[in-house]
Amino acid sequence: MNHEPHQTIFPVVSYRDPRSALAFLAAAFGFTEEEVAEHDGQVVHAQMSCAGSMIMVSGIRTGDSVFDITPSCVYVVVEDVDAHRDRAAAAGAEIVMEPTDQDYGSRDYAARDPEGNVWAFGTYQPAPAGAARS
Repeated sequence: MNHEPHQTIFPVVSYRDPRSALAFLAAAFGFTEEEVAEHDGQVVHAQMSCAGSMIMVSGIRTGDSVFDITPSCVYVVVEDVDAHRDRAAAAGAEIVMEPTDQDYGSRDYAARDPEGNVWAFGTYQPAPAGAARS
């Protein structure tokens, strides 16, 4: 059994030109591309690592309720998205995206805290290349 700690909280940053952002993040800050997903020749999602941790990078997409309201958020891996959503709503969080099954196999939702920060929660577990995903 693998008892190595794994990251469950990920900064997510979106860019108008994600391909240029990936190059900048690598050159300026030393990030390494781990995974890049494209659709119709456009980067829609990427994962980059630095100093043993990962971030997610996204292209700005219209009609995506999370990135329509914020250019960045924090993504937290949770086991039971629906129960987590219910707990957040009961505590007063504004649900800005109801639990949704994603094309890539995750179930996600997003909420705004009382200060206006957007938090995304879901079952997707990013991992560095070659590492087992949970």
